Amino acid sequence: MPYLTTSGLQLASVMATDPFQPAAGAMALGALETTAIPVDLSSSSYRTLYRIVLGGADPGDVLDIDADARVTNNCGYNIGVAWHLWIYSYTNPLKTNGPWWRISAFSGENVTPDMHHMPLHISTLYRMPADWPPGDRPVIVMRADAHSTAWNSNGGGDTLDVDAGYGQLIVRQWKLPIAA
Repeated sequence: MPYLTTSGLQLASVMATDPFQPAAGAMALGALETTAIPVDLSSSSYRTLYRIVLGGADPGDVLDIDADARVTNNCGYNIGVAWHLWIYSYTNPLKTNGPWWRISAFSGENVTPDMHHMPLHISTLYRMPADWPPGDRPVIVMRADAHSTAWNSNGGGDTLDVDAGYGQLIVRQWKLPIAA
């Protein structure tokens, strides 16, 4: 992938977006992965909204990540929503069954029936750790969860809608210059 250079840094940028967003040329790599998040009592039943598989990364590379999505509450009761960013290794033979690391703070808010639509935004800077195997391909994931104490008031099985056309995940991978 060609890099833009700025003050000795090299930038490779990729974007995952849903099919309703305008394409960004060769950078549009993904799609919205789920349109519904099950509502339950637990705050650990995350669903993947967007995912990007990057090219090789090295220890010290910096990932500048921005993610957006929108959810809609049609359930008639308050629903807590938590969203966050994660990373795992695509190069690891276990892929999604291997270890995952949360790389952002947890974000969360209640989407009420009156609010109805709620935008989700999160961003972070993440430096690849010193023990990251050079050249391994990281996968960046935006995940979300929906939970409520009223989760079974409609008999269970309610979902929080994830709206197509309102989200994207952008990762700018900054490669540090090699010391001479």
